[in-house]
Amino acid sequence: MKSEGLPLSAQVAVVTGASRGIGLAIAHCLGRLGARVAICGRDSARLSSAEKSLSEAGIDVLAIRSDVSREAEVSEMFRQITERLGEVEILVNNAGVGVFGPAHETSVADWDRVMDTNLKGAFLCSRAVAPAMIARGRGHIINISSLAGKNAFAGGGVYCASKWGLQGLTGCLAEDLRGHGIRVSVICPGSVDTEFSPHTGKSPEKMLRPDDVAHAVEMLVTQAPNSFISEILLRPTRKP
Repeated sequence: MKSEGLPLSAQVAVVTGASRGIGLAIAHCLGRLGARVAICGRDSARLSSAEKSLSEAGIDVLAIRSDVSREAEVSEMFRQITERLGEVEILVNNAGVGVFGPAHETSVADWDRVMDTNLKGAFLCSRAVAPAMIARGRGHIINISSLAGKNAFAGGGVYCASKWGLQGLTGCLAEDLRGHGIRVSVICPGSVDTEFSPHTGKSPEKMLRPDDVAHAVEMLVTQAPNSFISEILLRPTRKP
């Protein structure tokens, strides 16, 4: 794909958890806008399939197997991205896992797994890109949260806690970095038709699609230079 003249021409974008679903849709969207896209995930087979779909669409893509909850793997991933594509201008923290059920019945292992991926992962990746963004005086960090980061529900204790934490991290990072020309935003989708979590009793036809979340990302990375959309709440038109 020729990127000349496109909104994100020659910019480097990283999307975590991009082997399928929302992350893959975001990667396709950023690639169509001209970005050179790096994707990561933990499932090598799914990651390879995602890389192929992006490449076949004419997108300049780099796929790296990485667990965003592990500091050493995050550091190595961004070293490779910088070496092969250049400095990161857009980071989308999308990687996430969900464990659902009563909080008092949740194991410590499940608590750690959700928190380490959903919250610690966003922290590690944001910390990795911030210094170079500060040096350039620009950049986007976009965290994919959830309406579960604002609304409690039975059986959502661990997942909601991780997303409420992500809301707080986003807001504080935004205040830390906005003076350097870096915009840190959060997108909170409602029910999205993916494999991520069970949607018992909900109609897929009424749910959001991964492309709807990708469109919100597009809005953020193409906004005017002097504006800052800090939060997007994204709901289906009709309740599923």
